[in-house]
Amino acid sequence: MSADETPQYRRREELPAEVPAEPETPAAPVQGPKSLTGRQRLAKGLWPPRVTRPQLIVALLLFVLGLGLAIQVRSNNDSSALRGARQEDLVRILDELDDRTQRLEEEKRRLEEQRTGLENSSDQAEEARKQTAERERQLGILAGTVAAQGPGITLAIEDKKGAIEADMLLDAIQELRAAGAEAIQINNVRVVASTHLSDADGGGVRVDGREVGEPYLFKVIGKPQDLEPALNIPGGVVQTLEKEQATVAVTRSEKIVVSALRPAKRPDYARSSSQ
Repeated sequence: MSADETPQYRRREELPAEVPAEPETPAAPVQGPKSLTGRQRLAKGLWPPRVTRPQLIVALLLFVLGLGLAIQVRSNNDSSALRGARQEDLVRILDELDDRTQRLEEEKRRLEEQRTGLENSSDQAEEARKQTAERERQLGILAGTVAAQGPGITLAIEDKKGAIEADMLLDAIQELRAAGAEAIQINNVRVVASTHLSDADGGGVRVDGREVGEPYLFKVIGKPQDLEPALNIPGGVVQTLEKEQATVAVTRSEKIVVSALRPAKRPDYARSSSQ
């Protein structure tokens, strides 16, 4: 029997090499929606922000209100010049205010005494003439038409470098008047209510059009205990002049003579209402 005639069951056929099968990947289980924690829900509700028009208006109003309160608090807490002053400077300023108050009280008491004298005098016409003459003398001193003498101070200012200007001397006059000065004379010029100062072209200062040069000598009648401290307050007249390298000397005296006079001017238009 030939090979081709071999029975089917006796045939041997080569099978292909076995290939290992790949393991099957299990399908991912289907999950439901993930639950959020309380903090995550809060964050999700706050961001992104959802601003409405009323909320924006309220926020703007609150901002304006807060800004106004901040400005008010800052203005109330700003340090003033007195806040940074030393204790002795504050005491000196307080004493000066007390002295001014005392002067006003004395003036009030004097006027009340004059009124009482007029009301109680048997010869009211004579009493009125006396008071009128006294008032005329006082007004003459203030107007500079009569000489005056009394206690006061002298203020000597030496300005070798020519740095003193008219406004510095004007500050000195105003400070002296505020301290109770009753009569002031600068060199040979009487200072009155209408006095004006200006810088001279060639240096120096003009007082009522009359040139005065250094040394500037102030003769001041008033209470020395008030006048001298007013000039020496911190940041006052003396310190300002010394910053300009001027030499300043303030001297008290029991007798100051103010002899410079001004001519009495007759008004061109004004007349007494009693005429």
